Amino acid sequence: MATVASGALVSLEELVPSTPYFKHGVSLRVTGKLQEYNVGTAVAVIVDRNASLEIDTRHLNLNLRVGSIFQFIGELHLEPDHEAILKARVGRNVDGMDLNLYRQSLQLLRDFQANS
Repeated sequence: MATVASGALVSLEELVPSTPYFKHGVSLRVTGKLQEYNVGTAVAVIVDRNASLEIDTRHLNLNLRVGSIFQFIGELHLEPDHEAILKARVGRNVDGMDLNLYRQSLQLLRDFQANS
């Protein structure tokens, strides 16, 4: 029986070629504000600070509202031009989440992992 990898918690700012998270097929959990959504292609764009990521939502049954905060889990796919798109398998609305506190907790997790 095949197992599905858990999504590694990453910020959108960490998704750059120099990080271990920027690999084809890696399972990730990302959070950001929905900036745009194309109904025809089922591709959403989420943003956090100065970073953005395209999300393929075609396998989700989710009500996407521009301006809301969403969290997605899925696999990262890298296009030949180094553009990344997350093929989401799970998505949820997390409006009300304090993104500053979320970023702080993610940094604490990184610090803990570095010292373990």
